[in-house]
Amino acid sequence: MSAIQRIALVLTIIGAINWGLIGFFQFDLVAAIFGGQGSALSRTIYGLVGIAGLVNLGLLFKPSEGAVRDEPNPEVR
Repeated sequence: MSAIQRIALVLTIIGAINWGLIGFFQFDLVAAIFGGQGSALSRTIYGLVGIAGLVNLGLLFKPSEGAVRDEPNPEVR
């Protein structure tokens, strides 16, 4: 996993936590920290989380390294 993918994963987790807080407690943590939903900084964070989600979408279709197998070698047992 590259550094960009790790950063995107962290941002996606932050977004998921924020959405959980909104859903369960009607509390928007990003808006509370950065001055409301309309502030430029909040909108930037929301945008970065959205882009991170798109980057992580690629991980959904990437085959797992452990799942790829070659044909079994009959000589090795």
